[in-house]
Amino acid sequence: MTVENISQAKVAGGWHKQYTHTSSTLNCDMRFAIYLPANASETNKVPVLYWLSGLTCTDENFMQKAGAFKKAAELGIAIVAMDTSPRGEDVPDDAEGAYDFGLGAGFYLNATQAPWNRHYHMYDYVTKELPSLIEEHFPVSDKKSISGHSMGGHGAITIGLKNQNAYQSISAFSPISSPINCPWGQKALGLYLGDNKDTWKEYDSSKLLKKGAKLPILVDQGEADGFLENQLKPEYLLSSAEQSGADINVRMQPGYDHSYFFISTFIDDHLEFHAAYLNK
Repeated sequence: MTVENISQAKVAGGWHKQYTHTSSTLNCDMRFAIYLPANASETNKVPVLYWLSGLTCTDENFMQKAGAFKKAAELGIAIVAMDTSPRGEDVPDDAEGAYDFGLGAGFYLNATQAPWNRHYHMYDYVTKELPSLIEEHFPVSDKKSISGHSMGGHGAITIGLKNQNAYQSISAFSPISSPINCPWGQKALGLYLGDNKDTWKEYDSSKLLKKGAKLPILVDQGEADGFLENQLKPEYLLSSAEQSGADINVRMQPGYDHSYFFISTFIDDHLEFHAAYLNK
């Protein structure tokens, strides 16, 4: 696998770099960004936090708005952020151009329905192709954790729970806690996976959490989030955590909304949370 560097900037003593590559999993060209702290080298490979963004985002939203680099540099953690869906002229999109499906809205699953199943395999991209590429080309170890926001929070929790031997810890901001019970999720799961709702459960955080979790999980949710009641529904996650006895801390934050102002306020907490497990 080859990668092409398209931009770079020094920050907090390390480097933020953007790359493109041809993805065999998604059948298109993809872009990702990586932050490498100053201590990363071939003789000192650092652990990685993979970040999954929300609807309409790209690799740039978190990297430019979260303010994560100083703390990541202090903790010696690399951060990788990828796009939220396959892209390109041949990649199908929502027929009406809606923001909650198609381009920018891959939902971190493997689509089974045409025409989506040729490109929309974000689950395999996140869990297989991208980590292999990162570990091949950059001075990082195979120790990794996963985090995300909104649709990406859904992706982080579901991927982490389904691959508990691959990650050290999981966190999320404002996750879509039960896609099978909200409009965003019902639309995406129905179109990507079809009418068999049993298949939907494999991409529902609350359903997966009921099976148990051996990984620690941290979730922050703003109480003033405009999507809280209709789309995010943290009560499903809390109920599942109580039933399963999972090690999950859901923090409701008064006054905070769904934006990167919220994420930037608590990102240091999440980085320190992950570092406690990544740097063991």
